[in-house]
Amino acid sequence: TSGKPVESWRTRAAASLSILGSRTLAQQPNPVVTSLSVFAGSPAGLWQSKDWGGSWQLVKLGRDASLQDFGAIHCVLPQGPRVYAGGDGGVLISEDFGQIWRRAAIEGPVHVLLASRYPATDPTVFAGSPRGLFISQDAGFTYKEVSLPGSAVLRLEWPGPDLVLATSQGVLVSSDAGRTFRGPGPGLPPGPVVALALSSFFGSDPVLFAGVGREGVYRSSDGARTWVPSGLQGKAVNDLAWMGPLLYAATDRGLHRSEDAGKTWVPLGKELAEREVTRLLFPLMPASGAEVFAGTDEGVYRSSDGGLNWLRTGFPKERVLAL
Repeated sequence: TSGKPVESWRTRAAASLSILGSRTLAQQPNPVVTSLSVFAGSPAGLWQSKDWGGSWQLVKLGRDASLQDFGAIHCVLPQGPRVYAGGDGGVLISEDFGQIWRRAAIEGPVHVLLASRYPATDPTVFAGSPRGLFISQDAGFTYKEVSLPGSAVLRLEWPGPDLVLATSQGVLVSSDAGRTFRGPGPGLPPGPVVALALSSFFGSDPVLFAGVGREGVYRSSDGARTWVPSGLQGKAVNDLAWMGPLLYAATDRGLHRSEDAGKTWVPLGKELAEREVTRLLFPLMPASGAEVFAGTDEGVYRSSDGGLNWLRTGFPKERVLAL
């Protein structure tokens, strides 16, 4: 479970976790159980844990030299047995949950990948890079550039029908799958937007939060048309996660949580207080928010109580770029 799987994958993972954890682990010393797997990206490449973060192995991409010099991994997107990884070298695709990889037809670097929530019927995949936005209509194997001059695309959300982009020039929104864009709206300060969190019912409740440079969190209640400050000013917000009434912010000075939609924030987890938190992963969302992984400037931490207490996993002490 890693990145942002489709809802059916999350549901299957949540349903099978307790069964596989209690039965399979007792039978085999090193089982390969996909619902216990976590992927992470770092400057060294792609990492995989097959035991829910206990131990990590650097993934061997293959003997082909073009794969070995792929470089840093910035994003990981699982879609059932198919897994995408974006990085300095472009996009990698595995059809067997990370055993064998091949390179897609796109030049790197790629910082974010986003697929349709219904991949069985819609093979669209978007890729964001420092050069702009790219779209694939064949499940991510080939890409065509979308006209978005001068904007690096850092994050993507596609609640439907709107496509929401966090870019170097603010938050942009497209209602026609990337053909035209509007934004950034007034109230959002200049600077790169590196974190996004959208309402689960964005079509009827178009609320979203964005992290802008070192300006903290900003909130829009009208689909990114206008913005107001929403706390954590002076902090660099690297990631946002919104689950029910709880909004989490990964910052350069620890992890913070708001229980009132961004009006007030409290630091969370003394183990992360002095760390830069780079990425958050709630692998069993929306079924459960108790299990949380946090990527930091020195490895991956795991919490089983919603972020109150943390333990360092076996990940090496290097910067985490993706979870």
